[in-house]
Amino acid sequence: MGVREFARAKSERRKLSLLTCYDYTFARLLAGTAIDAILVGDSAAMVMHGRASTVHAGIEMMRWHTEAVARGAGDKFVIADMPFLSFRKGVTAALDTAQTLMAAGAQAVKLEGVEGHEDAIERLTQSGIPVMGHLGLQPQSVHAYGGYRVQGRTEETAQDILGQAKRLEQLGAFSVVLECIPAALAREVTVALGIPTIGIGAGADCDGQILVLQDMLGLNAEFQPKFVRKFLNGECLVKQALESYGQAVSAGAFPSAEESFE
Repeated sequence: MGVREFARAKSERRKLSLLTCYDYTFARLLAGTAIDAILVGDSAAMVMHGRASTVHAGIEMMRWHTEAVARGAGDKFVIADMPFLSFRKGVTAALDTAQTLMAAGAQAVKLEGVEGHEDAIERLTQSGIPVMGHLGLQPQSVHAYGGYRVQGRTEETAQDILGQAKRLEQLGAFSVVLECIPAALAREVTVALGIPTIGIGAGADCDGQILVLQDMLGLNAEFQPKFVRKFLNGECLVKQALESYGQAVSAGAFPSAEESFE
């Protein structure tokens, strides 16, 4: 999988499946599946480090997570998020950040928005760095939104998102994530673009879908946004295993003779 395969999937109307991943263990598991690509998301700040938002994911955090994922991902296509403000400090800063992430093992980078950093996006793509865009709800701008809210509900904001998507394609982006926008708008954007759209909370008509791995595995029972389907009751299963281990140790049933050395 690579940027050409992303384009081919859209032309063949084959849906793309992506998941976030932040560590070697899960990357190794994903490597043996039919999942098309892995995103090392800046959501690592929240999922792995317990922070309140993605703005806490700096370049060192993203570099370490990208390296860990790349070691386990096999031949999967790995995309890494560019951290908060890293592409807003000028072209040189954006190139330095992308270089760090690519050297860590990413084959592409993802960044949020368009306005104000068109020059950075254009220089990245002209430099041979595949760029994935991200429109709609942009988590790095959560404080400006006043919370995690669906975007593009009005005609004005919908047209703005459509215009930004077209601009991303013009600047050379190979794909764009559409997060938390009305399904009808996501459908309009998908039809208007020649590059694939990847939805998260954007309905079924996008060219592909992405979820946070821990969300779809149901590892946090308290977190249940509307757009997440839990494909496993992971929290319950893990807790059962932990309890079983604790009980086995307490009862002296673990380790057994077969699990001990003579």
